Amino acid sequence: MSDTIPQYYQRHIFFCLNERTNGENCCAHHGAQQAFDRCKMLVKQQGLMGPGKVRVNKAGCLDRCAGGPIAVVYPEGTWYTYVDESDIDEIVESHLKNGVVVERLLTPPELGR
Repeated sequence: MSDTIPQYYQRHIFFCLNERTNGENCCAHHGAQQAFDRCKMLVKQQGLMGPGKVRVNKAGCLDRCAGGPIAVVYPEGTWYTYVDESDIDEIVESHLKNGVVVERLLTPPELGR
C-alpha cells in the first residue's frame, strides 16, 4: 500500500480577491481580479484545467496583505506576489505547467497582514 494519497488536482492556485473598504491595503486594489481572470484563461487555453491537473480559485483574505497581491499554489504551499500579466504568465508556465517555482516572485516569509 502506498503512503501517498492521490490528489484530485495536481496543483491548486488560490488568488486573494479580498477588498477592504476601510482604506487598508488589500489585494483587490492591486489588480487581483484581472490576475485571477488571466490565470484561469491561460490554464484553460493550455489544457491544464481539470481533475488531475490544475484548479484556479478565488479566495477571501489570505492574511498576507503586506505582500499583496497574493496567490498561493498547493500542494507545495508556495506564496507568490505578482505585479502584472507577465508575472501571471510566468507562474502558469513555470509552476502550474512545469512544477518549477518562480523564485523571483516568492512572497517574503515574514510578510503577513
